[in-house]
Amino acid sequence: MKKQFILLLITIISINGYSQIKYEKGYYIDNNDKKVDVLIKNIDWLNNPKEIQYKIDDSAESEKIAINSAKEFGIYGVSKYIRAKVSMDKSSNNTDNLSSSKDPEFKEETVFLKVLILGKANLYAYQENGPGRFFYSTENSNIQQLIFKRYKTDGNKIAKNKAYKQQLFTNLKCQNITLADIENINYNENELSNLFVKYNECESALSTDFNKQNTQQSFHLNIRPGINVSSYDLKYGNQYTNQNFDKSFKLGYRIGVEAEVNLAFNKNKWALFIEPTYQQLKYTKTVYNQNMTIDYKSIELPLGIRYYFFLNKESSKLFLNLSYTPQLTLNSGITLENNDDVKIEGSSYFAAGAGYKFKNKYMAEIRYGFDREILESNLTWYSSLNTLSIILGYRIF
Repeated sequence: MKKQFILLLITIISINGYSQIKYEKGYYIDNNDKKVDVLIKNIDWLNNPKEIQYKIDDSAESEKIAINSAKEFGIYGVSKYIRAKVSMDKSSNNTDNLSSSKDPEFKEETVFLKVLILGKANLYAYQENGPGRFFYSTENSNIQQLIFKRYKTDGNKIAKNKAYKQQLFTNLKCQNITLADIENINYNENELSNLFVKYNECESALSTDFNKQNTQQSFHLNIRPGINVSSYDLKYGNQYTNQNFDKSFKLGYRIGVEAEVNLAFNKNKWALFIEPTYQQLKYTKTVYNQNMTIDYKSIELPLGIRYYFFLNKESSKLFLNLSYTPQLTLNSGITLENNDDVKIEGSSYFAAGAGYKFKNKYMAEIRYGFDREILESNLTWYSSLNTLSIILGYRIF
């Protein structure tokens, strides 16, 4: 089962690598300050790029230009990046590898900085396989990093160097920005962007907010009813003398509420979800001249990752998802007339699904839950259950 899950995960990642992303109207500026209009492959970079792919026009072959050949590039109405040689503190933010020094450990690098705010004061962002780092410049200063660093003290406790607040207080002085504004600001893109916009407005300076033009992380809540087609195999005995009490397909129902967060990179194609779900399967049949009743009720909690394939501009899209599902059974068991009752306790399992979403409002999904044992540990009873779910969805907000 785990091998199947890993294979599906690799498949989704591979599809992501080869799925088509449009070339959009943009430009780059070369080392001779020549601006060249091109079509840039916009993959909505999570990590700041070191090169870009572009075409001169739709019929041309794709080409690449690296950071040492481009001073700037941008996609009109979407994003802008500038090349800069900066002193960057790249101290680890991993709790196990934190530095014991409070001071930043600068290293000079040439990078493409993502432009967030342009005005009298400018804000930039850089990310590379970890938390984002932010930079700023003003009319009177070159590009510098806003310092935020986690480190370990002598007592092996975690402390934070929040020097960025002093930097902001010193460089963004304006009557509309109070000390409380600086003291309460957190080291993240939205709060820093809002502060730089506020400063530029206070200084009556034109401010371009690229942050609003970029893809934003979004949260949705969906109601998700459906039916389950369960393949159930129940046996009694040992591997040599077992009797097959039941091997059949049965219908059950489920109702869930899904919370989904679209991640703010790669054009919102990736999402995480959690879906508390109630499901029930109940039926009675005669086996070996006695009635057997199976009553299986549970609360499930699928935790998963989803990948979208956009079909058109009207928010029509296909998706694939993988999930891991812990569950809690509710007074469930198997009742036999001439035998002891058997308790159903359930177990966690993996599932894979595929579906369609229309206008970001309506959705349908087929999901397969891999084999799992649902009986309590017992030397004489064995079971196997897998489920095909047909799920409909409606976005509440």
